[in-house]
Amino acid sequence: MSFEALAERLAQVRADVARLASQPVTIIAVTKGFGADAVRAALAAGVADIGENRVQEALQKQDEFGARDSGLAIRWHLIGHLQRNKAKVVPGRFELVHSVDSLALATELDKRASGLRVLLQVNVAGEEQKSGCVPEEARTLARQISALGNLRLEGLMTIAPFTDDVDVQHRTFRGLRVLRDTIKEEEGLWLPTLSMGMSGDYATAVAEGATVIRLGTALFGPRI
Repeated sequence: MSFEALAERLAQVRADVARLASQPVTIIAVTKGFGADAVRAALAAGVADIGENRVQEALQKQDEFGARDSGLAIRWHLIGHLQRNKAKVVPGRFELVHSVDSLALATELDKRASGLRVLLQVNVAGEEQKSGCVPEEARTLARQISALGNLRLEGLMTIAPFTDDVDVQHRTFRGLRVLRDTIKEEEGLWLPTLSMGMSGDYATAVAEGATVIRLGTALFGPRI
């Protein structure tokens, strides 16, 4: 599959980020549903942070390039839901796990990891079909995960409702930022990473303080 438009699309995203952000923003190229050629295209365009939703698909691509670093300096991110029975394959494979959503999962990862960087996924919008802890549990969960010896809790992640309603997007992303600030104030935990914003709403997320955006279609075009 050709990704000839990737450089132009990436330039547009970077222009949007420069216009909207007062904070540094990391762009993750989400290659779910695309082959290893998408990873190569992202690297050639200057994006070394690669996101995968499914563990098995990620492992297949990693095995082609090398688990952590084949000389191409790829930083792999797991951004999709992680089942506890897959936790054993995660340490040593991913730079950052965005989707820790329970103490049980965090504990399972802690048994097998050493210094694994993670984010707590929060279902800010309260959508039943989405993963993530409820906002009311986030403060306690953040404290519990931070107490685990082998994990490094670095921030929060959320997915906004799939809607063109910009007000809904703003409320969701602002809610995550306010929650992060509340955890800092009440628990003394500094969680600098806010992973929020995808292809359809990244501009709103950046305006609300996102430090990481996760882009598939916006970079690679529609999946076939």
